[in-house]
Amino acid sequence: MNPINEVHVTEPGLVVVDVAAADEVTAFAFQEALTMRWATSAADRTTRSPGEPGVRLRCYLDLRQGLSM
Repeated sequence: MNPINEVHVTEPGLVVVDVAAADEVTAFAFQEALTMRWATSAADRTTRSPGEPGVRLRCYLDLRQGLSM
């Protein structure tokens, strides 16, 4: 994954979430759970590191924008 830059968390309430999961289905299911709760900049793909198990996904949340359930 790329490093987290200051612009990603310039204000309180902004969060960068790095997900490590066994597979894409699990990673996207977790991201979906986050999008049901907070405003989320969703990722459309996962990444794999050669020689390492699983996948990674990065998304951005704004905790100040909670969604009604």
